Amino acid sequence: MKRSFVLGTLIVLALTAGTYCSKSGNDGGDKDSGYDKEAMLTNYADQIILPAYTSLQEKVNSFQALANTFLDTRNTTNQQALLDAYKQLHLQYARVEAYNFGPAAAAALDVYVNFNGGLDYNFNTNGELTGFSIDSTTIESNISSGNYNLSLYVRSSFYAQGFAAINYIFFGTNAIAKFDNNTTNRVKYAKDIVTRLKTLVDKVNSDWTAYRTDFISNTKTNVGSPIGNMINNLAYSLDVLKGPRIGWPFGKQSNGIVFPTKVEAYFAGNSSALAQESIRSLKKIFTGNGSGKGITDYLKSLKKEDLANQVTAQFDAVITKLEAVPDPLSATLTAQPAKVEEAYKEIQKLLTLIKTDVASATGVQITFMDNDGD
Repeated sequence: MKRSFVLGTLIVLALTAGTYCSKSGNDGGDKDSGYDKEAMLTNYADQIILPAYTSLQEKVNSFQALANTFLDTRNTTNQQALLDAYKQLHLQYARVEAYNFGPAAAAALDVYVNFNGGLDYNFNTNGELTGFSIDSTTIESNISSGNYNLSLYVRSSFYAQGFAAINYIFFGTNAIAKFDNNTTNRVKYAKDIVTRLKTLVDKVNSDWTAYRTDFISNTKTNVGSPIGNMINNLAYSLDVLKGPRIGWPFGKQSNGIVFPTKVEAYFAGNSSALAQESIRSLKKIFTGNGSGKGITDYLKSLKKEDLANQVTAQFDAVITKLEAVPDPLSATLTAQPAKVEEAYKEIQKLLTLIKTDVASATGVQITFMDNDGD
């Protein structure tokens, strides 16, 4: 899977602009079964997406308060309390990351908060910044110089902030001791990356409230429509699960060479938990959380009940296999490779169903490309 980060970004921003500017896209690709898609989108907005972003905002606020406590009094007790809050925050982010359209795409939330490498770099060298790498070199340089701009839209900026940087600064090797050197600059940088995270989340949460009307009123399935965006992001999130989260650290792009330090949240040690939460949230999107107003129900209205049931069952298969993969994933990659392989294969099956069968049944065009096979 090689997705051009620059091309992908331009596509996302273009689709976002189209979605903001129009309440009703063109008719291309739309399949009308008489199903009440506005009620479905209202369910997604009011019962799933907005509550998830509100919860994310609350967890960011709690994390920031505990981060300030730790930075004022740096000890293992405060660090553990911060780690517990961090894990809850990152898990909540896993519940919103598939909504990377509209306000989230406009703010580039995903690349600034939880950059996965953009799916465009060969994942085969320890020294390369790929997948969920931690760029300790740039982070330490930023701290030493005190000269950095976290708003820059470049890879070095993405890897030097967000969850990767928080992992390294607060929970990395000798994290507490490192604050004793260049204390002022290090504390400032730690506060800046947390504030940056909060600013981004606050903006997306606020903008979604205004975006809601456009979201629920555009019932088309063409490129840039809410339904088109959701199915595209289901597929893309599964590609991330298959690649940067599981497959790439496991050696699927590197002839079996494992890269344990490139798992998500390496220092926090909850990579598998994040993968599990990601797939649960994707199932929630697909089923509409069992409300009777989800993509599954839309498929049934299109006389695709067998497909809806097949995909739901495959979600459950992936969840079961991932739950058998213990944390820390960095150790499990080599200690229990058979379990990782089983999970990977089930993810692969689910991805194919979403990208081909579900997209075709709903008339949605998948707007990103990969070349490693599904």
